[in-house]
Amino acid sequence: LARNFFQIKFFALVIAFLINFMLLFYKVSQIESDEEGAEDDGMGDIAAELADDEPAEEAGDPGEDAEDDGGEEEDPEEYIHVEQQFWYLERCINILGMIHCLFSLCMLIAYYNLKIPLAIFKREKQVSRKMEFDGIYIAEQPEDDDLNGHWDKMVISAKSFPVNYWDKFVKKRVREKYSETFEFDALSEILGMDKSAIPADPSSETGIIATLKNVDWRYQTWQIGVTVTDSTFLYLIFYFVFSVLGNFNYFFFAAHLIDVAIGVPALRIILQAITYNGKELVLTVGLLSIVCYIYTVLAFNFFREFYVAEGEEGEDPDQKCHDVFTCFVFHLYQGVRAGGGIGDVIEPPDGADNEYVRILFDFSFFLFITLILLAIIQGFIIDAFGALRDQLQGVEDELAGNCFICSISSDYLDQIPHGFDTHVQKEHNLANYLFFLMYLINKDESDYTGQETFVWNMYQERCWDFFPAGDCFRKQYESELGGGGG
Repeated sequence: LARNFFQIKFFALVIAFLINFMLLFYKVSQIESDEEGAEDDGMGDIAAELADDEPAEEAGDPGEDAEDDGGEEEDPEEYIHVEQQFWYLERCINILGMIHCLFSLCMLIAYYNLKIPLAIFKREKQVSRKMEFDGIYIAEQPEDDDLNGHWDKMVISAKSFPVNYWDKFVKKRVREKYSETFEFDALSEILGMDKSAIPADPSSETGIIATLKNVDWRYQTWQIGVTVTDSTFLYLIFYFVFSVLGNFNYFFFAAHLIDVAIGVPALRIILQAITYNGKELVLTVGLLSIVCYIYTVLAFNFFREFYVAEGEEGEDPDQKCHDVFTCFVFHLYQGVRAGGGIGDVIEPPDGADNEYVRILFDFSFFLFITLILLAIIQGFIIDAFGALRDQLQGVEDELAGNCFICSISSDYLDQIPHGFDTHVQKEHNLANYLFFLMYLINKDESDYTGQETFVWNMYQERCWDFFPAGDCFRKQYESELGGGGG
């Protein structure tokens, strides 16, 4: 499943499109109340059963007829169905819905086995490097708004941490690094390490209780937290839930079409632009609600008469601002959406005693809400979209125009035919450097050569000076190439 994750995701999207295309043929009809019943339209006996239920309900409530005598007639009941000539569509949607639900479950299982271990590895690597190089959790604490940092604080004292990260001695190095600043016992307690150099004797207990005692529950809890906060994993959970609900109501499958925006990188930027400045957006919307509430209080106390709309014949006037909650909802729903502010949706102030005050009220609402706060919200989204687009384009331009290893531009290397392509594929191939680092990680340190020991020591210190920045074979032998002119 893990190897075919993207293929399964593609087929699930195709099935979702097919289901939603078939849903275009559905319509709403009213249930006939005559004795003959509704016309058979391919939905079975649903209409007849609903019609049979109506007399039973009326008979069970003898006082209902008396209450309805003076009131309006009830709206006829409606039901959703497909035309009789397309009766087979319902069967097709039913089968495709079950297949889509199966694919959704396979996607969830595949992602859990494919990406979650990688996410946990990256998180362990991030926590380890923060401890070793920045002193986070030891000399410093994460910021108050760093929720992930506070959650990661739990795992550093876990006995089995790190599990997936290859560097198993990171805790030992952290304790040695900060042993002169902090007490040895305090560091051991923070890092969850034994205070004694002599390891404790393994427990001889057996059975279920011994197994439960040997489980590192602190690490397991942290791992669950990392898993359930993974955005893609949460998305796949909701994807699967909506697929299950779609088998009971087919229109839930419409939500799966959003997967187009998730899967296409160019469209994904649009969704990321909304959440890029998420904190600022939420705070601005909160400020917008506060300003609307202030205008609600002013309208409730001084301008209630302008919020009364005449009802239809025989009906009471529609009072929009005679209770604070209704008035607040009206300002949020109507006033914020109106292009000219609240003045466009209430009675004009012509001839009123407080006409000029009302004009100032309308103009200030339009200025602060429509022109300023809504423009700020739009600006956040537009700026985020531009920043993400420029960032993506900048990465592509950097990789296309410069060598990732030595940062030499393609203009210099292309002075000879195919010079840049040959350079990045054979001389400074990024994959070769990654393979070399993995080779050092898996190799016993006692078997290192002099060059390997040099590179490994620099890598341990996260010093990247062993990369040939600004240098390559062409520069070394450019005199032999005719002074660099090719």
